[in-house]
Amino acid sequence: MRSIISKEQETKEPFYVLDLGVVSALLDKWTRTLPIVRPFYAVKYNPVPALLGSLAALSSNFDCASQAEIELVLSLGVSLDRIVYANPCKPGSHIKYAASVGVNLTTFDSKEELDKIQKWHPKCALLIRIKALDDSRARCLLGSKYGALPEEVTPFLEAAQMARLNVVGVSFHIGNRATYSQAYEGAIASAKSVFEAAARFGMPRMTILNIGGGFTAGSLFDEAATSIKPALQAYFPNEPGLTIISEPGRFFAESPFTLATNVIGKRVRGELREYWINDGIYGSLNCILNDHATITCTPLACNSNSANPTCKGEKSYSSMVFGPTCDALDTVLTVHQLPELQVDDWLVFPNMGAYTAAAGSSFNGFNTAAILTYLSYSNLS
Repeated sequence: MRSIISKEQETKEPFYVLDLGVVSALLDKWTRTLPIVRPFYAVKYNPVPALLGSLAALSSNFDCASQAEIELVLSLGVSLDRIVYANPCKPGSHIKYAASVGVNLTTFDSKEELDKIQKWHPKCALLIRIKALDDSRARCLLGSKYGALPEEVTPFLEAAQMARLNVVGVSFHIGNRATYSQAYEGAIASAKSVFEAAARFGMPRMTILNIGGGFTAGSLFDEAATSIKPALQAYFPNEPGLTIISEPGRFFAESPFTLATNVIGKRVRGELREYWINDGIYGSLNCILNDHATITCTPLACNSNSANPTCKGEKSYSSMVFGPTCDALDTVLTVHQLPELQVDDWLVFPNMGAYTAAAGSSFNGFNTAAILTYLSYSNLS
């Protein structure tokens, strides 16, 4: 980052560093920990082409939720069998596009969605999305919007059978930033009951179980795997021809990205230090509001303290950090200990790849989409 700042940041714009070594290490971690589960990276978390290209080269698969995401993944040369169109409610034109290019696996959770699929893509293989029984401990709940209720499963399967649509499996999602790994066990049990219901109706045997997302790298992932593996063994033992997939997004996107922001303003009020930076709540740091993120930052005082840019050992002050827009809501940190910084110093935010730039705006003329991403590679093997 210091190299980028000194050599390429004459305008002092915010920038990202994407560590491709971390991406590779995360995929290795997934393969070692959940070898029977094929990951389909959820593109919506971060569609930066360098990240997608790295995952594609490492043989990852992709969860797309729109025509634009499918187009982006296909542009990387990804084969059609590595894409799931995992959006239970799709515009008709997007379904038509999926049919035209041959994306043949998608999700549904309503009769109305079946009607659209029958009209525009009747040969598509379908996963019935069910509501996870317990998503209460996820920070971002999805069950209020998506997932068939237990009493709706039978009518939906019957409707698909009447429409001669091919339901090949079940999907669920226990919610984003899930902290209760036991929720996977209940959801896998519910999925098994749907497999059994389909068999009772004389439908072809289901062959795909999609255990969704909600994974966070680190100890929470290990805890999730500890719940998932015995649940799969208990409810789907020796299931011939079963493919188990998932939709991790944060797991792969969050930790490889670091954001650097420039201090563009300062105000001193007694012992309080107030700083303005050139990215904020309407940009990359929208994750604070939209994704319930807890962020941290470290100083990089390249301008005012080049001999000790990390300010190790320096006195710290209670500080506030604001984003660049004219809205008071654009407040990044309220009570945070920072050393004395000056205009043109930097604040660096780690773990900034999930729902950050992807959900930013151009409010007040600060264009999140214009933020550059630089690549690095740490050898973590």
